[in-house]
Amino acid sequence: KQEILDKLLFRIHAIKAAKSNKYILLNAPKKNLDNIIKLLPGMKSPSVLPLADGEWVSVHSVVKENEFWDIIDKLQEQGAQGILVVPIEKMIL
Repeated sequence: KQEILDKLLFRIHAIKAAKSNKYILLNAPKKNLDNIIKLLPGMKSPSVLPLADGEWVSVHSVVKENEFWDIIDKLQEQGAQGILVVPIEKMIL
């Protein structure tokens, strides 16, 4: 019974953690990438992917809901564009 309870608690925790976070994707100028990464610690580190335009990258990260709007403002100041915000269903930490 303890094993079943542990699994259930694990799953509940994953859902609760997800509700207080958002997944964001954005395009960022490569020249400002270091500043943008400092704004987006993510779960460990943001994911950075190259774009067809070599001067830009795509950055993916997780942001806490209660910090979201402040971070978005700062990202835009650093030139971030095409910002997409996606709810997270579950987070396995």
